[in-house]
Amino acid sequence: MSVLLSINHLSVALPQDADRPWALRDLSLDLRYNEILCVVGESGSGKSMTASAIMGLLPERVQPTQGSITFEGRDLLQLTQEELRQWRGARIGMIFQDPMTALNPLHRVGDQIAEMFLIHRPKLTRQDVDARVLRLLEDVHIPDPTATVRAYPHQLSGGQRQRVMIAMALALEPLVLIADEPTTALDVTTQAQILRLIRELQQRRGTSVLFITHDFGVVADIADRVAVMRHGELVEQGPAAQVLYAPRHEYTRSLIAAVPSLHPALPRPTQEQPALLTLKNINKTFREPGLFRRRQRQVAAVQDVSLTLPQGSTLGIVGESGSGKSTLARCIVRLYQPDSGEIHFDGHDLAQLKSRALREQSRDIQMVFQDPFASLNPRQTVGEIAAKGLLIRGVPRAQALEKVKALFALVGLDAGAIHRYPHEFSGGQRQRIGLARALAVEPKILVADEPVSALDVSVQAQVLALLADLRQRLGLSLIFITHDLRVAAQVCDRIIVMKSGKIVEQGPTYQVYQQPQHAYTRQLLEAIPGREWQVSAA
Repeated sequence: MSVLLSINHLSVALPQDADRPWALRDLSLDLRYNEILCVVGESGSGKSMTASAIMGLLPERVQPTQGSITFEGRDLLQLTQEELRQWRGARIGMIFQDPMTALNPLHRVGDQIAEMFLIHRPKLTRQDVDARVLRLLEDVHIPDPTATVRAYPHQLSGGQRQRVMIAMALALEPLVLIADEPTTALDVTTQAQILRLIRELQQRRGTSVLFITHDFGVVADIADRVAVMRHGELVEQGPAAQVLYAPRHEYTRSLIAAVPSLHPALPRPTQEQPALLTLKNINKTFREPGLFRRRQRQVAAVQDVSLTLPQGSTLGIVGESGSGKSTLARCIVRLYQPDSGEIHFDGHDLAQLKSRALREQSRDIQMVFQDPFASLNPRQTVGEIAAKGLLIRGVPRAQALEKVKALFALVGLDAGAIHRYPHEFSGGQRQRIGLARALAVEPKILVADEPVSALDVSVQAQVLALLADLRQRLGLSLIFITHDLRVAAQVCDRIIVMKSGKIVEQGPTYQVYQQPQHAYTRQLLEAIPGREWQVSAA
């Protein structure tokens, strides 16, 4: 198969104040005609920087120092900005990771797709442009293309926005499509749909795809060939089957080993533990008044939910976005006031407690948030952040900071790190800081809302191992919220499956995975990327 785009001995230097000298170092990589090449690696491996170099979108102060990127007989690194603008979209299209930030919130979706034709195909009539926009939306299986062209980005779901981005990238029928983590933030079922769509369009149009990801499950579903990167260097490449089933490099083997197994551990016979937390018939509805609406829009986020958390156990709550998982978690810790229902803990109904009594009780139930950076105050040192709960409860500052140092050691951080700020830590380290903050007041229950969804697979494995260790050592009980069914299989004793605010299935994890009773549970399990690869490789 002949080569369409070739990267030859490319090195890209980082500014002097960066944490390492090179973004890319001596990278050589070929993309062939009509193939999907997956570039895999953790954060900082150089995957996205490779895409930026091809597109001529490298950040300021980041420059190539050697090498070339050859496409259609020309070195893309030698093109002027004007020449690059002519190639972008027309010959090389790109799907960005976050469609909400890539789409203009002030313009309708149809107008944003039409702009591709107005700039690059100015001789087309507006009627022709509108017809092509509709046809593109049909090609990417948007349910109602006619309504979608008039919609704004915020009115679409995450999966629909990603389909719009794919339509824009394919508008001018480019020879090369670069997809930078296009499914990372999507639910498992939406992710499966997008992967099928990219493969279908690639086969139908003959487009070559450079697919950037850190998820080997995605690789197993979509790749023809795989390139593995680490610290800006290529460490392994080859056909997908060879890399997935017989990886040669130790780093590749470690990444694959860190992918959570789909097989829950067999439950060990244990004495039934007493209920530590019990929810009865919890309901929460959000009402969204509109300026020009006569009626309020009502969203029943949680509907008649009842559950029990036994002492010392981990209860998993799984489901897609909008299923009510995070709303339920916020009701439990009383960040939201339930509309009705009971939350029984330690002889109290938390749903009825007022401010002072609630503050006293809140130390026993702490929350670890999904985005550790957004939940940490950037203007305070991490030591001050982690000690805040202790200081509020009257613990002397010196004593509080000493306890935080001990907690940092417990979660695998250096005690001296208490004087640093959140931006000085990696994503995995920030999640450990969030754990230390939650543990400072010695809670009995941790509510973890998607605590590893933003982490690389190896860091994810470390945090999950840490949670399991803390649960064992401190006797913690966990409520673990996730849409990643691989993660849930490994950390949860029991599983609750939510859909549209309701519990549709619950039971021991092994039973739910091996014998799912509800059609929605089966749909979630069947949509896990790389499911067949993991089963056959096991």
